[in-house]
Amino acid sequence: MAGKIIGFLREAKMVLSIILVVVGLIVFLLSLTHYVLQGFEPEFIKNTVGNWNAFLIPIGLIVFGLGIYYLYIYIKNKKFILKELETNKRSELLKRHTEIKNTVRHMPKKYQKMVKEKEKELKIK
Repeated sequence: MAGKIIGFLREAKMVLSIILVVVGLIVFLLSLTHYVLQGFEPEFIKNTVGNWNAFLIPIGLIVFGLGIYYLYIYIKNKKFILKELETNKRSELLKRHTEIKNTVRHMPKKYQKMVKEKEKELKIK
């Protein structure tokens, strides 16, 4: 069961990190409006957020930061893998083979298949 959950999270990493960024930003901005617009706050924000603003500001910032971090790591790893797989030289790929394998382990299966195809093409075991 845990393998299926981890597999799903690995496959949907980019989408989930974008969702974290959006949710964190919304929570942070809604709770911040309570302090900035004290008297002019819309009624739906008062009813929705209420007295939880002191807790929601740091929670929103943490969720936003985590989303940005995971999005950055995903994009950085994706660029690294694609850059390394562009080579047609076996020796260049062998130099970074361990690093590529470790990076691909945390990426969607699409990238794992790309690495396997490249290994087959260059006859790397």
